[in-house]
Amino acid sequence: MKTPTGKGRITADKRNFEQAPQKQPKRRPASGGKPPRRPRRGNVVTRGIAGFVTLVWRVVWGSFWRLGLTVALILAAATFYFYTTLPEASALFDGRARGSVTMLDSEGRTFAWRGETFGMVSADKIAPVLKNAVVATEDKRFYQHFGVSPRGVASAIKINMAAGRGPLEGNGGSTITQQVAKLLCLGETFDPIRWKSEAEFEAECRKSSIWRKVKEVPYAIAMEAKYSKEDILNIYMNRSYLGAGARGFEAAAQRYFDKSAAEVTAPEAAMLAGLLKAPSYFAPTSNLQRAQDRATVILGLMHEQRFLDDAQYAEAKAHPAVLSKAAAARAGGYFADWVMESGPGFLTSETTEDVTIKTTFDQRVQRAAERALQRVFDEKISKGSKAQAAVVVMSPDGAVRAMIGGRDNTVAGTFNRATQAKRQTGSSFKPFVYAAALDQGYGPNDMVLDAPLTINVRGSGPWSPQNYTRRYSGEVTLTRALAQSLNTATIRLQEIAGRDAVRRVARDFGVSDELASGPSLGLGVSDATLLNMTAAYAGIRNGGTAVAPYGLQELRIKGDDQALIGQAGGMGQRVISQKAAGELIGMMQQVIEHGTGTRARLKGRPAAGKTGTTSSYRDAWFIGFTGQYVTGVWMGYDDNKPLKGVTGGGLPAEIWQAVMTEIHDGLPVEPLGNFVFDPNGAVPQVVSSDDAGGADPLAAALSEALGQPQPQGQTAPGTVPQDQAGGRVLPDPGTQAPGGPPTFPAETITSGPEAEMPAEGLPPDDPLTQALRGIDGVYQQ
Repeated sequence: MKTPTGKGRITADKRNFEQAPQKQPKRRPASGGKPPRRPRRGNVVTRGIAGFVTLVWRVVWGSFWRLGLTVALILAAATFYFYTTLPEASALFDGRARGSVTMLDSEGRTFAWRGETFGMVSADKIAPVLKNAVVATEDKRFYQHFGVSPRGVASAIKINMAAGRGPLEGNGGSTITQQVAKLLCLGETFDPIRWKSEAEFEAECRKSSIWRKVKEVPYAIAMEAKYSKEDILNIYMNRSYLGAGARGFEAAAQRYFDKSAAEVTAPEAAMLAGLLKAPSYFAPTSNLQRAQDRATVILGLMHEQRFLDDAQYAEAKAHPAVLSKAAAARAGGYFADWVMESGPGFLTSETTEDVTIKTTFDQRVQRAAERALQRVFDEKISKGSKAQAAVVVMSPDGAVRAMIGGRDNTVAGTFNRATQAKRQTGSSFKPFVYAAALDQGYGPNDMVLDAPLTINVRGSGPWSPQNYTRRYSGEVTLTRALAQSLNTATIRLQEIAGRDAVRRVARDFGVSDELASGPSLGLGVSDATLLNMTAAYAGIRNGGTAVAPYGLQELRIKGDDQALIGQAGGMGQRVISQKAAGELIGMMQQVIEHGTGTRARLKGRPAAGKTGTTSSYRDAWFIGFTGQYVTGVWMGYDDNKPLKGVTGGGLPAEIWQAVMTEIHDGLPVEPLGNFVFDPNGAVPQVVSSDDAGGADPLAAALSEALGQPQPQGQTAPGTVPQDQAGGRVLPDPGTQAPGGPPTFPAETITSGPEAEMPAEGLPPDDPLTQALRGIDGVYQQ
């Protein structure tokens, strides 16, 4: 259609046509010419800035994708390397450098663990609620990420910055996979050349640093590629340390709840998962309430993440987890430490195998002893007192049944005052003086002089022991001298029998190898442990045969039928005759019935023992026995500070009486005279009085000492003899009668009022002094 022209055009069309832009023909450049440049926009400054920005962007972009590619290649190479080095998942479950030691009591029940206990458990044998508790606590996106969670890292940095810490201080945002990488030390193994100890190696593995965090990433990704999520979780749950020496959730479930990890409930699972943050701090054996509070937090996380519905959550909160009886009792900590120290190191403290030790430990006796000790301290000792006490209970053959090494019941490694503290024995040493004399043929009714005595020791000058009362009884029977713990009479008897003989008897009974050589030997100036002293009294009780105290009955590698080690201890060589032992037991009965140990009397049950108090009242002892048990008690301060008003016949005797009353509850009464012992060290058996009289020499001697009529003019040892009660009068070592015992050339012994040394004993106004006024005089403790 043609555009109208001429006069006939409509005015509007003409206007529109004139306003429309006219298309300009393109100008063609001359042959060989260049197209004209576009005009530049802006001035020189703006154009310069724009050019610089464009250049920087091109450089950054070019570097970024090249750097990103380089990092990706390095990450891929590192991941591939770690992937090729990873073993099968099952090989990573047990990562302990040390083995575990599980201890069983005399009835075969577990009561203590040492080392790192471990119990491998596969994924299908872990309670689902326990898996859920771990995931809810440590890594709620565990099943979604590829080993590393950028979102978790960002969240951790935000939390750290909000708390005023550095971005990598505190929360690390690590996934469970990364934590497993740390537990595996990124594939490194212990090198004794590089690290001084395994502890130092583990500390290095746990140390957080940027470089270690960077290395964790490819290792975690490699694990995700190599293993399933269940495998990774299983490694984590088998290798994590959960306090109290438990490595892995199976060991922890057994340790705290006495059940398998497959059987734990929601509250128990929450408590176990709560240990991952700080195992020692949140361990229920350390503070049950704190562990329960932590478990409540974990239950809340499980509820939020829908692992528990409302009813399950309410039920779990209402019934928090509690320890098993064995874990709650924490019995035998001191005993377990002693067994670990006394056994061979390569099979106990340094074992790389899992070891089971059957012991002589009796949990009933231990709990009874702990109750009795606590009751006496609650009733008799002021609150805040730092005074300590130790108790050892053993059978007469040396089998240790209970041990208290201090008032604090025990974390592993606590100082054991029963086995490690060497203290002066005081008058508890005196029975060995009388044992030496009786073994030489002297009798309980023989007479010894109780009068002032001075011994001039070459190089030391005069030494004058005194009785507590500063009063003397003249000639007294050996029984009365021991019952009333008369010092001068005891030293005279020692000099008559000979110090070498006394040292031999004490050493052979196992008191100590380091005994004093001077005349004060008989007053207990030498040091010994409570365990050794109690074992020495057991030697007296069993008829004069030495015993080596023992707690280990048999040791075997876990799962093996054959024991590697059997009993190491028990009855040994004869020290004194059975007749002498029987007479000494009768004399020691009088210590409790009429002498310095009356506070130790047991209602309706015969017992024998001896008190002991050292100079300045730094140590107080009571050691004694019945037919069934030999028990030793020590009291004192760790810093050797003197006890205030405490002597062996006071609180130690009361503790002994309380302990023996508790542990004999329900046991038959067994007379001391009707006990016979298997020479092979088996548990002693009771025999009838008819059989005892002729078949067993010890029983016959005891029967004679305790019940048979005595020759004319003598008093039976069953009662404290009066002065001049018949028996031989022993020569005074100060006069040295012809044909008497050997003299001591280095010393001069005299009798008379010259004695001026302060006496060991009680102050006149001591309550025990007043209590003993009913006896003939006041006696040294």
